[in-house]
Amino acid sequence: MTSHVVRRAATAPRLPYDERGFRRRSVIGEEDGSVHTGFGLCELRPDGAVGAHVHSYEESFHILSGTVVLDVPDGSYLLEEGDYGLLPTGVPHAWRGAGNAGNAGNAGNTVARWADMLAPVPRARYGYDTQPVPALPEREPVRIDVRDPRTRSFGHFEPAQMDPGKQSQDLLAVSASMRTALLVYSGITVKMMVDPDLGAVASTMFMVQYAPEGVAGTHDHPFEETYLILEGAVNATFDGETYRLEAGDTAWAGAGCVHGFSNAGDTPVRWLETQAPQPPSRHSYRFTRDWDHLRQVLGEGP
Repeated sequence: MTSHVVRRAATAPRLPYDERGFRRRSVIGEEDGSVHTGFGLCELRPDGAVGAHVHSYEESFHILSGTVVLDVPDGSYLLEEGDYGLLPTGVPHAWRGAGNAGNAGNAGNTVARWADMLAPVPRARYGYDTQPVPALPEREPVRIDVRDPRTRSFGHFEPAQMDPGKQSQDLLAVSASMRTALLVYSGITVKMMVDPDLGAVASTMFMVQYAPEGVAGTHDHPFEETYLILEGAVNATFDGETYRLEAGDTAWAGAGCVHGFSNAGDTPVRWLETQAPQPPSRHSYRFTRDWDHLRQVLGEGP
């Protein structure tokens, strides 16, 4: 069974837009041996539209560039680069190009690009677990307000949020809380985005940044992980095979795949990461180094 997958941006197929003005490149899916992860890169033309539908899986997204309108039962939202959100299982939603959105400005003339994370993996034998539903009202879209306490399913990310020195209250987009907390260790910074606090139950989505000296020793997990490199370069090892991953490249590690990372340059490397299913409360990481140490303690050698 496949333990890992590496997909290069330079050799990615260039798919045509369909009749809706939409295209999605499946980066990781059922055909790769994934059980919990459907990860893809989506594009919608300014005049395109994806009609209302529901899924029997959870969908998370992160807008990479451009502007798009998302219609949900609660309203219509104008999403821009850096926005992210969660669409729970069974929630009707539709996507619209921003070309006709009155408050999109010039941004409404650009193609929208976003990454999506579908968990568990959509199954081809069940129509990819998607069902069209009656159309949703197309309201005048509004921008998301991350400071509004009523905003429960969306957030916004800026690269400056990865800087531990810029976490003072006056610089934070929202009030200081676990929603703005950073995990910093060993030259690594982690910023959670889609997680249980946002309502996710099947997966997580977060941003990872390695300083030039950043290193994560080899380890594995009882869940699947996906990595979309956004900036810089990283040396990644998956079950003994080493790859240099650069911006646009994607990798996936299945449950039990032993992997590790180190920054491959002298500038930060940043990537979007997903996990599915969600990590257990304990023993999410099994580090090779620790178990090698135990064998040495017991006198069994390295």
